[in-house]
Amino acid sequence: MIIDCHGHYTTAPKALEHWRQLQIANLNTPALGPKASELRISDDELRDTIEGNQLRLMQERGSDLTIFSPRASFMAHHIGDFQTSATWTAICNELCARVAQLFPDHFVGAAMLPQSPGVAPETCIAELERCVRDYGFVGVNLNPDPSGGHWTSPPLTDRHWYPLYEKMVEYDIPAMIHVSTSCNACFHTTGAHYLNADTTAFMQCLTGELFKEFPTLKFLIPHGGGAVPYHWGRFRGLAQELKKPLLQEHLLNNIFFDTCVYHQPGIDLLTRVIPVKNVLFASEMIGAVRGIDPDTGHYYDDTRRYIEAAALSDDERYRIYEGNARAVFPRLDAQLQRKGL
Repeated sequence: MIIDCHGHYTTAPKALEHWRQLQIANLNTPALGPKASELRISDDELRDTIEGNQLRLMQERGSDLTIFSPRASFMAHHIGDFQTSATWTAICNELCARVAQLFPDHFVGAAMLPQSPGVAPETCIAELERCVRDYGFVGVNLNPDPSGGHWTSPPLTDRHWYPLYEKMVEYDIPAMIHVSTSCNACFHTTGAHYLNADTTAFMQCLTGELFKEFPTLKFLIPHGGGAVPYHWGRFRGLAQELKKPLLQEHLLNNIFFDTCVYHQPGIDLLTRVIPVKNVLFASEMIGAVRGIDPDTGHYYDDTRRYIEAAALSDDERYRIYEGNARAVFPRLDAQLQRKGL
């Protein structure tokens, strides 16, 4: 199988965005709505948005299954209060669950969390439990910066986050470390804020001892790990100066990277520098970079082409395409085994 570990519902029906606009417009007058029950999206509308977009591209490009979560830039945890986020999160997660129910062979859910700046992460646990119990979701997206580019939360290694980690460990689910929209004009959302966050999350883990506390906790850092593979020598050197163990021991039993790197030299570097066991196939298709590369004539986010062209053995490709995802997402592996896959 070819499992894409990083997909977002970027093509959701326009009614979803309209509902969100009304919610934001009435933040100071919540009695004016909208209520969650007022959002009505039919199964046929969901089918139309998926069949003509993500599923069509999956079939054209040769991937089989996508781990599917709400649109990252729409999470916008900095908007409103916890109740605002909780209502919005529940709606977005339900839509992804419905997509997975309509297309069970091609999509499986990962949960958005109802994070809010200054609010304790344990408030997210009820939604996490609901998504695992009721929807069969296999992972979560964790935003290390709910403030939207101002970084007001403690580092990921701080005890602030521990109640959420304890639940993740109990359920044996990983977190993709994924920020949302930047409301700081200094940081473009997808071109700077996302990649800054990937790099920052890795460095936070490097300076701490989180995985001594939680040896089975797993983080997936998207977008190829931001600057991490390109500056691997810097991170190795910093770990050495900080008297940390070798990165293979200190972090690489718990941190993994995806292949949302949209050119061949980037994938070549990623797969040479980072051990193959730590690399998971992903495309984030119809996401941040949707155009065609004039140098190749192919879509930037058609990442399977890069893996096929990389200097990898058949076994290494199997690990990137399927084996590593099944190891990092045990609940996904269990679901596939129940299907005889």
